[in-house]
Amino acid sequence: MKIYFTILALLIVQLITAQNTEPIQADRPDQTETPALVPKGMFQVEAGFTFQKNDELSNTNTLPTVLWKYGVNDNFELRLITEYVYEKVLDEKQDGLLPVYVGFKAKLAEEKGIVPKTSIIAHIGLPSAASAKYKNEFYAPEFRFVMQHTLSEKMSLSYNLGAEWDGFSAEPTFLYTLTTGYSISEKLGSYIELFGFAPQNNKANHSFDGGITYLINNNFMLDLSSGIGITDNAPDHYVALGFSFRI
Repeated sequence: MKIYFTILALLIVQLITAQNTEPIQADRPDQTETPALVPKGMFQVEAGFTFQKNDELSNTNTLPTVLWKYGVNDNFELRLITEYVYEKVLDEKQDGLLPVYVGFKAKLAEEKGIVPKTSIIAHIGLPSAASAKYKNEFYAPEFRFVMQHTLSEKMSLSYNLGAEWDGFSAEPTFLYTLTTGYSISEKLGSYIELFGFAPQNNKANHSFDGGITYLINNNFMLDLSSGIGITDNAPDHYVALGFSFRI
């Protein structure tokens, strides 16, 4: 719990002061990761709480998921993901820490004409770095290419393509995201998004979501989002709220 009190203290500091940098860009709240990197020498935290109804019998709550990021240089950032979940299936309940993921984001290209701003993100899940009931049998790699086009001063188009493994089988699950972002004002942003997952030997599932972000200052942002399943095998719906800050 000490680490969360530390986060709270840092948030208070960010409310009072903000460094003279470009506005923070985060990989949340949408499923589409941004190609932007954390500025060199800065530490960024992106935390969120998700309340998801999977179907009529079960739900999964993430309390919270935290993405920890550090800008090594202008082209590379280090990343760490921790996620604590609470699950309920009928009358059975369980909770614990999912496998910790470590990884990086690296810049591949700047936007130029039809070429989008592009980065690559890669993580690997550590099978033993989890609560006993959530440990994987094997390492769980994942990667995605993240791309963004500027459509106008207020609008952007972003999309991700990648694959991930669950730590139990060698079969990958392919993923895609497509989102349109719109700046309502200097501080208020919005997006709508289509995303999905396609297991190698199972039917793909697709979902739709949208949300808003509010910039408290250049180093501190709040977010709220919600989504629904389009196909029968996707989660019914979810609601998420979170915050991101950097120092």
